[in-house]
Formats: sequence, structure tokens, C-alpha cells
Amino acid sequence: MQFKYPELLWALFLLLIPIFIHLFRLRRFKKTPFTNVKLLQKVVSESRKSNTLKKWLLLFTRLMVFAAVIIAFTQPFFAKKSALQEKETVIYLDNSFSMQAKSDQGSLLDKAIQELIKAVPEGEKFNLFTNNSEFRNIELKDIQNDLLTIVPTPDQLNLDEIQLKANNFFSKNTNAIKNLIIVSDFQKRLASGNKDAIGKVQKHVVKLSAMNLENVSIDSIYVSKNGTENIELTASLSATNEIQSIPVSLYDDDKLIAKTSAVFEDDKGKVTFTLSANDVVNGQVIISDSGITYDNHLFFNINEIERPNVLVIGEASSEYLRRIYPENEFLFTSFSLKNLNFRDIESQNLIILNELEKITTSLMASISSFVSNGGNLVIIPSNNIDINEYSTLLSRFSLGALMEKVSAETKITQITFSHPLYDNVFEKNIDNFDYPQVAEFFKTNSKASKILGYQNGESFLLGTKGIYLFTASIANQNSNFKQSPLIVPTFYKMGVNSLKRPGLYHTMGGQIRMDIAQKIAKDHILRVSKDGLDFIPQQRSHANKVSLTFNENPFEDGIYDILENGNSIKKISFNYPRNESDLQFMDINDIASESQQSSIAALFQDLENDNSVTELWKWFVILAVLFILMEVLIIKYLN
Repeated sequence: MQFKYPELLWALFLLLIPIFIHLFRLRRFKKTPFTNVKLLQKVVSESRKSNTLKKWLLLFTRLMVFAAVIIAFTQPFFAKKSALQEKETVIYLDNSFSMQAKSDQGSLLDKAIQELIKAVPEGEKFNLFTNNSEFRNIELKDIQNDLLTIVPTPDQLNLDEIQLKANNFFSKNTNAIKNLIIVSDFQKRLASGNKDAIGKVQKHVVKLSAMNLENVSIDSIYVSKNGTENIELTASLSATNEIQSIPVSLYDDDKLIAKTSAVFEDDKGKVTFTLSANDVVNGQVIISDSGITYDNHLFFNINEIERPNVLVIGEASSEYLRRIYPENEFLFTSFSLKNLNFRDIESQNLIILNELEKITTSLMASISSFVSNGGNLVIIPSNNIDINEYSTLLSRFSLGALMEKVSAETKITQITFSHPLYDNVFEKNIDNFDYPQVAEFFKTNSKASKILGYQNGESFLLGTKGIYLFTASIANQNSNFKQSPLIVPTFYKMGVNSLKRPGLYHTMGGQIRMDIAQKIAKDHILRVSKDGLDFIPQQRSHANKVSLTFNENPFEDGIYDILENGNSIKKISFNYPRNESDLQFMDINDIASESQQSSIAALFQDLENDNSVTELWKWFVILAVLFILMEVLIIKYLN
């Protein structure tokens, strides 16, 4: 038994006072001889014994009354040792998209919120955080309305991040019991390398399970066939269970333009839609299933085609480049150096210096300005170049310098398949390839990335930040590179990359960069807007385009307008990553924890039992009343 106010126990010494009073009141009777009163003496003796017993009983009951009252004021109780320690509670509530799965009380997230509202004791201080919000040192009544407005998010903290973030909520009090409550469905992507508890934190896990794990997801959409009159869009779907088919609808804004069924094989399905090649579409692919809802739609848009401006400068023939850059995809022009209008340079996206023997001072200045404004450059030397002029130009772009010429037939055998220039070009690394060769080439001391290399390890094509250098002439007299299959993807990707066209859509969660082929006024900025959501992305204006970079924004999927001075100049689509659609879950037995529960109510009931205190002061008050009744009975009936 423990006491809330043990210092009041000193009052028990006051019980000595009635004891002393009682002892002083017990007098010794003197024997007095008296004749013929033998019977009377016997009665008096018995009366004295009865009176003494009565006084002792009254003394006992009164002592018990005072003792019970004093002990009642000390507020005695029974409790575990942990119940008396200070406690700190931090709750992590998983609000990732997988918590949209259905339970017997709506979604898992709705169920968790309702159980929290019912289970958290009133007046108890606690901390709570989700994947994208936090509440510090609050009571339930303070955030009840906020809890009801929590919505699913694509963000997901793993176990390490949850534990590290929880540490920021706990105090430095080493004597306090620190409880971390993790409420989640414990999807496998929640797992991390460190599954142990941190420090003295007691971890309690509550795993919520859905009624069924059936889910169908729209994973991606892409152009599978690009014709002159029609294009074909293919949507890829996946399912977590065996399914034969599911209806798929295609909308342009709010207008239904096509509907078909996706047939599944090995939990994968595809569906194809045919659209006019010249259509501008603000599209949305939609399905309906009973699982998670965020992946039942996918936004995309097809804008008017933006053609990069490609300018070739040189006396050598550029017909092979004209064929690589078709008119329907690029704005291609070619001029000799003497016929070049230098004012046209700033409006280009890609400039190819095609085997110039000399680099004039004016051309060097114009090219340097062009590159500094975000333009891309390809340098193809001739066999009879002025090495010093070329080296001066290359030094401005941190490409090193050209060294001595090597006259020896050398094959181009090294291909850097992982280089960004060859993204989505090769399905696999190629070993048996008809490698092109050169008769003469220049050595270089450049530190730029090697894209294509000779068999002796020297670089044939190198590049950095949109600037590319060939170390040899590719004229037919010096090389058969023009007949090689490598020439088309190499130059084509250089042209495509010079203007980063937006794809059908972008996946949120990482850095996204795109170019808008439009010159805007100096005092104008581009804004991105959708249904009241408005933000300004990072942007850099160039002479002929604006480069946009998206990092944190947007937070919501959909089709957004890119606005200049309030006018829409282009649309861009964003979609959530599909990571949450993979309904694979952890075994919570692998997580080091104090307790494991399937409901929040059960967890808080266990915590309340551990913290329960059995108060005894009422029983001592009742005991005092009983002794008072006993005293009354003794006085009344014991003669």
C-alpha cells in the first residue's frame, strides 16, 4: 500500500493522547470492610469489571475512528511502480494512400481516426504526427476537428524516419516513460534497415487490416504508336488478385471520348485508345474498383507540338542532319558562316558547328552567349582546323582542349549505354555491333563524360550539360559514322534534349524539369494553377524558352495551367506515384515492440490498466463510520 500524502501519518502519534487520558481516568478502588454485604460486594465487583471492559472497548473504537480518518486523509492506494512515473505519449498515424483500403468502418484511415477519438482519455496530453502534419502537446479536444480533416497523402515515412521524428517530440526527462504508438497497415515499403526501438522509448504497434486486399491500379500511359494521322495511347494496369477484365474510360476534360475493357493476364492488363494526331487532349483514364481509390484515375495531356529550333553552321553538307531532324518535329535551318545572320543564334535551341575550319571571334562570342542562356551546342571539327581557336572555344565550356592529331584507323567500340543521351534508346547492352571507324582524330584532355570512345580508350564523343564534342571529322573521307546505326539516335536525342518537352504526364515526388518554347516579357513570371491551387515554380528565362523546375509543388494530382500574365499558354499533368498500390505488408513480429494490437481501443485499454491506481481512502472513511456505529452500540447496549 502506498500513500499520496505520507507525511500525514505523523498524525497517528496523536492517538497517544486519548490513551493517556484513558489511563489516568482508571482509578484504583480501596477495599472497605462492610458487614453483611457479601452479596453487595459481589455485584459491585462485577459492575467494576463490566465498566472497565466497556471503557477499553470505547477507547479501541475511538482510536480506530481517528486512525481511519487520518489514514483516509493520506489517500492510500495500490498501484504498479510504472503507474506513478511521468509518461509521454507520441502517436504516429499513417495517412498514406494504402490506408484508403476498406474496413468495417469505412477506410482504414477513417477507422483509425474514430478509434483515436474514442480511446484517447480526455484531458491527457499527447503528441501526434502523420506523414505530412504534426500536433504537439495537445489534448484530444484541441485537435478533434483537425483529425476529421486528415486526408490520404502519397508521402510515406519508413520506420527509421518515424522513430527519428518521434524523438523530436519526447523531452529529455530520463525518468519519464516514453510511449511511441504506431498506427498503420504496415505496408512493406514502411520497412527500414533499423527495426529496433530507440533509447528508452517503448514502442507499441497497432496494425490495421483491410476487409479484402483486392485492388486494380492504372500504372502508366504512353504513346505506343505515333503516326502522321493517328496516335495510339496504351494504358498499363495491374491487379493484386486474379481478374478477367475491367471497364476503362477515357475522358477529355469532362467529355467521355472512349470506353473499352482491359483484359488481364498474370495480373497485368493493357488497353489501347486511338486519337487523332493533331488533337489537343486534357485527358483522364478512369476505372472503378473496390480497393484503393487514388490509383483509379490517371491524368495526362497532349499539347500542341513544340518543335526545337536546330541551326547548322558550316560549309560541309548537312543533308544527313536534315533527314535526322524531320520538319514535323524540328525547325531545321542550315547556313554557311558567311551567310549566317548572328541575330538568329539566340532564338535557337541547338546549334551544330559542322566541320568549321576556323572559329571567328564574333562567332565565338555569339556561341558563348547562346550557351550561357541555356542553349545546346554540338561541335564537329574538320581535319584541317585551327587547334588553338577550337581549344579557346572549348575552354569557355569546360571541355578542356584538343591536342595533337592521331593518324591511324581506329574503331569506335565503346558505348556508354547509361549516359542520359541514350536513355530509352537501347533495350540492352550490345556486344556484337558493326562498329564505325575513323581515319584521323584529335586527342583531348577533357574531363567531360565519355559518350562514345575508341578502342584505345580515347573519346570520340564527349559531353556535359548539353554541350557535345566530336573529336574527329565525320565526313565520309574520314569516317563511316554517317552509315552507322548510331548516328540517328545520337543526333536525334541531342535535338530532342535541347528542348525538354513535357511528357504525357509527370510523376510527383522528385525533381521535374521542362522547357516552355516561348519568350516572355522580362517583368513576367509563369504561374501554375488548378482549381484555386496556385504556385510559382522555379524558372529561368532564356532567349527562346523558359525552363521550369518542380521540386515540392504541386501536392495534388491533376491537369494544371501554365499561366503568363493570367493567360494559359500550356497545360501540364501530374500524377501520384503508384508505390502505395502494391498491397504487400510487413510481419509486425519482426518489429521490436512492447505490445502489438489490432485496434487502438485495445491498446489504450492495456495502457490504462498499466497506469491504473486503486484508491483506498473511501474504504477507510467507511471503516471510520463502522467504528462510530460500534461505539454507539457499545454505549447503548453494554451496561
